[in-house]
Amino acid sequence: MRITVYDGAGSIGGSKIYIQEGDNGVFLDFGMNFAKYSRYYEEFITERTARGIYDLWHLGLIPKLNIYRKDLIPRDLDTSAYPKLPVSAVLISHAHLDHVGNIALLDENIPIVGSPTTITILKALNDTAASGGHFGMEVPYYKVRKNKDEEGYILEADRKAHYPSRKVILTEKAEQLDEFLFHSIRSTKKIIPNEVKTLGEEELGFEVRAFPVDHSIYGATAYIVEGDVDLTYTGDFRLHGKNGDETRKFIREAKNASILITEGTRVGREEHENVSEREVYENALEIVEGANGLVVADFSARNFERLESFKKIAEKTGRELVVTAKDAYFLHALKMVDGLENLRIYGNFKATLQKWETLVVWENYGDHYISPFEVRANQENYILCFSFYDMPHLLDVMPNGGVYIYSSSEAFGEEQEFSFLRLWNWLQYFGFEVHGFKVDKSGKPIFEKGLHASGHTSREELMRIIDEVDPDYVIPVHTENPMWFKDKWGEKAVILENGESWEV
Repeated sequence: MRITVYDGAGSIGGSKIYIQEGDNGVFLDFGMNFAKYSRYYEEFITERTARGIYDLWHLGLIPKLNIYRKDLIPRDLDTSAYPKLPVSAVLISHAHLDHVGNIALLDENIPIVGSPTTITILKALNDTAASGGHFGMEVPYYKVRKNKDEEGYILEADRKAHYPSRKVILTEKAEQLDEFLFHSIRSTKKIIPNEVKTLGEEELGFEVRAFPVDHSIYGATAYIVEGDVDLTYTGDFRLHGKNGDETRKFIREAKNASILITEGTRVGREEHENVSEREVYENALEIVEGANGLVVADFSARNFERLESFKKIAEKTGRELVVTAKDAYFLHALKMVDGLENLRIYGNFKATLQKWETLVVWENYGDHYISPFEVRANQENYILCFSFYDMPHLLDVMPNGGVYIYSSSEAFGEEQEFSFLRLWNWLQYFGFEVHGFKVDKSGKPIFEKGLHASGHTSREELMRIIDEVDPDYVIPVHTENPMWFKDKWGEKAVILENGESWEV
């Protein structure tokens, strides 16, 4: 078995791990490396989609391989001289963009493997994505590009073509998922159906077993890949969420694997406490119980476990939880329709609604909508699920004080620190009592413990997990400190740089 880490070896995110035996090969994730992207791009400067993969290729943001969609390759980019790997599938660990954000670039004949929840989230992400954005959302269906000019340098979406879709391989059966996958709500164009199978029905060249694990997004999956050698890939995982027992079951199954490829997100950070989701709930509940006026809860997009926690808090404190229309669409797509009971949907003031909101959210849950003026009139009755990007909408509510609970991750990088300064300015304008972070005199954010539970296992837990699995070899990915593994496990730790291969 030959293992190549094409990306994510020394960074958090961008995981692209390739496994090959003879003529058989699979990728473990194929994500965007935000650290690399941030060297060149920011919110208002992104890759030029009219040039396909040209920009990403030349900036080294994707591996130089002959495995990409032909309609994304402009005429002045020749990929044919580069390795054409056999790829029977991409095994997706979960639906965060640092693990899936470059899959849309891959040859359209490469299937995707994922849990039904992960595939549903990816489809919903594509449905609700703003038009004209980067390619990362175009899974499992995509827009076909064609040459705009005779030279073939400029690519544009074919407005007459229906949307092709990728073959989907589910980790387990899911009734009626096909209906959602191939239902188009973006325009009059249709999604062209492709095959939907399960792992047991598909030959990938390896025996692949999938195991649900706990993470900060539902649907996270770890894999055991059995070939001449048995390999385990954790994806991103943790023990301290509500599905922690699923992670423990996976760990027990992983004990027979010779190779363990594991994330190491938190091994390079000095942390003195491992906050659980239960503790986040209890700490936030205490704050809301003592709050006067409007409460705003800020947590990561698609962290539905955190959303459920704040829903319970709202019920316990006699408030109503107000979510965005996009949150409501995801809850509907995941068939968490009961999660929409006793929820209100914030009615933004905008000129036009996108079709996903009109045809799905408004049509099914129109009676759940609440206007900014209703929130303004009775602020003490609501918990509003907003983040930094929703701040302008608070000008319609005009909070009179209230409480803002920041329940998400800390800032990583200078640009994110600037965003927190801007957020702080908004919060000070509205007179919020802020929990979860503050900004010091120099403008630097300082984060408080207890209101956010990491989506990753702690350093101490990871040590115990690796010792319990007791693999012959450990390959760290998704970490800024791979040498920590060498210090702990010596020759058992195989440290690969991006693009390096190792054979066993």
